Parts: sequence; structure tokens; C-alpha cells
Amino acid sequence: MVRMPPIATSAALSKTSRRTAAPAWLVMLLVCAGQFLVILDVSVVNVALPAVRTGLGLSELGLQWIVNAYVITFAGFMLLGGRAADIFGRKRVFVLGLALFTIASVAGGLAHQPWQLIAARTIQGVGAAVLSPATLTILTTSFPAGPARTRAIATWTAVGAGGGAVGGLVGGVLTEYLSWRWVLLINVPVGALVLAGAVLWLTESRQSVARRLDVPGALLVTGGLGLVAYGIVQTETDGWASASALLPLAAGLVTVAAFIAVEARAKAPLMPLGLFRLRSVSSANAAMMLAGAAMFSMWYFLSLYVQNVLGYQPLQAGLSFIPHSLLIVLGSKLGPRLMNRVGAKSLAITGAVISTAGMVWQGTMDVDGTYLGTILGPGILMALGAGLTATPVASIATSGADPADQGLVSGLINTSRQMGGALGLSVLSTIAASRIEAGHGPKALADGYGLAFQVGSMVLLGSILLMVIALPRRRADAAQG
Repeated sequence: MVRMPPIATSAALSKTSRRTAAPAWLVMLLVCAGQFLVILDVSVVNVALPAVRTGLGLSELGLQWIVNAYVITFAGFMLLGGRAADIFGRKRVFVLGLALFTIASVAGGLAHQPWQLIAARTIQGVGAAVLSPATLTILTTSFPAGPARTRAIATWTAVGAGGGAVGGLVGGVLTEYLSWRWVLLINVPVGALVLAGAVLWLTESRQSVARRLDVPGALLVTGGLGLVAYGIVQTETDGWASASALLPLAAGLVTVAAFIAVEARAKAPLMPLGLFRLRSVSSANAAMMLAGAAMFSMWYFLSLYVQNVLGYQPLQAGLSFIPHSLLIVLGSKLGPRLMNRVGAKSLAITGAVISTAGMVWQGTMDVDGTYLGTILGPGILMALGAGLTATPVASIATSGADPADQGLVSGLINTSRQMGGALGLSVLSTIAASRIEAGHGPKALADGYGLAFQVGSMVLLGSILLMVIALPRRRADAAQG
């Protein structure tokens, strides 16, 4: 679900050192391998979740933090990571991010307590947020503007999509034939090899104009999101009126308010609030956050359903999701062509409607589900709709912004989707757990997971309503705000 982070404009780039220029193919291989690892780790753990729960004794609600710890820190620090690469040097930040990501993978793979694994996933998310923007800016400084750079970015995008697409399969193979620990440990040899290549062959580049790094902003937005998510989770066991739920919720909202206050006063804010005065930016980010809240959890609940209810082995679960992954890629590829025919707003709404239909269908899952009728049928609609929605919403978000802000706005739309996904997973997991606790056995599990999809479909309907009312229809409309 992660898309392109901010791209630094060529005007802001300093001359790149050429003391030992590596072949273009080698630069491409190194940065794409780094991006592949980052995107892979968003999805690879999903199939391993039942095995992780058994191995570490996690609760139904605690299990979501294996996913959320990574996603929250990834989303919260991504914009900071992009700016750090511009200031301190893309190669240096690439190496630092990959080293942090690899070390955290070791710690997660060797974890023996739930808190150890969640802490490792949190650090992994920080490493990914530092690494991912650097991979793209290294490409934009290593390839000249024109067809060569366009091909490089297209390859980078395809590799990222491939990482998300094969995550379920890789996780299934590793969990079935080795151990759930290898969904994390597999990063170590690959990360070490890419690190060595980066140190030896990548050349350094950075912005010639010094800019401040908004560390307080990144810490506040990440901390606020984490506190809100934790408070939501506590409501399932202790209720909405309990101090254990209200205190973190209140603290999270206060922290988010502090983030807004800091951004309003900062000279070089992580998230310039003035951009949200543009109708295209504010409406598209709000729609993307709601859509992410509904769609992100699809893989999580499906992975639990096919293994805990239908009795799939991890490898079978991974194989069962291949059509879903391919259809998301197909939808993303068809998006630009269809936008030229029907318009970005119409395509975004159509994609979200298709995905909503799939979620409603998926919400009927029961203990006697079949692959064709319960997994593949609704999965085709959900995945294709998700792919068709993302590209036009991102296009609208960037259409009204100044050219100098295009990279930042691209980063914002991706951050909105990840943050929406993290909060959505917290809410839907809490709702599912409440239904599961009220029953017994596989039937209660199926009912809980089905309820999560039903509520998710209502959230997605809210996103559709927002798109209809608020999204500008044409680029001209977007430019007028």
C-alpha cells in the first residue's frame, strides 16, 4: 500500500560526486533492492500472524501491533526521512536507514517476548521511513532528466508493487518450511549484501541549500497516532469510559494538536499547513485516509480467516492471495489510461464503489466458506477497486499544488493512506475482537472477521461520499482550490 515518497526537484539538487561512478544498472539494482525490502515488510508478516500468535502467546488485539508498529512509524517518519536525505546526503541516509532496518530485523527474528517483537517492528518502521525516500532521490540524481529517468522511476515503482504483491507468498513459504521468524530474518543477508554494495558503489549527493529538519514534528505526529491507536485498542477490554482508554486517547489528541501548533510556527515544517487550503490537497488526503482505513485491513483479516477458520497452511494462504496482488497491480496500471477517458474523480469513485461491493460480499464470510465464493470472488472486487482508486486520488492531490511542492504533496497523500490504515486496523480489530469474544470457536472468528469487513465497507462509503462532494473534477478546478 505504500506509494512514491517525495521526489526532490532537480533545481534543488547539488552536483553529485563522480569519483567512482557505478554503472547505471548497479545503482538501479541497489536502490530497488532497498525499496523491495521496505515494501515487502508491509505485507510479508500477514500470513505469518497465526504462527506468531502461537509462538509468542499474543492476544487477538495484540497481534495487530505487529503490523501497526511498522506502519505507524513508517508513515510518521517518511517525510522526515525524505528531508534528511536531502540535507545530510542520500547515500549516507540510505546506508543508515538500511542498517537500522537490518539490525531491527535481526532483533525481531530473535524475539522471545511480544514486546521485543513490537519494539523491533517499530524500529524497522523508522529505518524504512529513512530508507525509502532516499532510494528514489538517488535514482533522480543518478539518471538524467528524460527517458532514462522515466524508465528508472518506472522500474522503481514496479519493484515496489512487486514487493507488496509477493509478500503473502514469501511469508507463506518461509513460515511453512522454516519458521515465522524467517519473515524477518530473510532481510538480514539481503540487507547486508545491499549495504556492502551501497558503501562501495553509490556516490553522495545532497541539496546545496541548507534546510532545517523538523524532528519535533515527526515525533509528535507519530506519538499522537500511536497513542490514539492504543486508546482505541484498550476500549475493547476496558470499555470507552475506562481511564486506560480515555487517557491515551486524550493524550493522543493533545499530541496531535501540539503537532499542528508546531507545524504552524516552524520555519521548515514537516507538513506545511498552508497546502491544505487547496481544495485538491485537503479533500484528496481526507478521502485517501478514509479509504486507507477501510482497505488496508483486507490482508490482515483475510490472512487470519483462511488459516484460523478455513484451516489453510501458510503456503496455501500465500498462494491464495496471488490473484488479489496481481489485480491491485493491474488496477494501478490501468488507472492512468482510464483517467484520460473518464476523468480522475469519476475513476476514483468508480474504483471505491467496486471495492465497497467486494467488502460487503466479503463481510458475508462464514465458517463454511469456499475459496472461489468467499476468497477469490470478493477479493477480485476489493483488490481491483483499490488499485483503480489510488492513482486518481493521488493525481488530484498533486494537481493543484505548486510544481515546487509536488514531491511534498505526493509524500502527504502516501502518509495519509498509511496513517488511515493504522487507525483503521486498530478500530476494525477492536470491533472484530468484541464479536469474537462473545462467541466460541471458528464460527465466532468468522463472525468477527466478517463484521470487520462490514464496518470497513461503511467507512469506504464515507470516503465515496466525500469524493462525490469535495473532490475537484478537473485540473482547472483543482488549481482554483
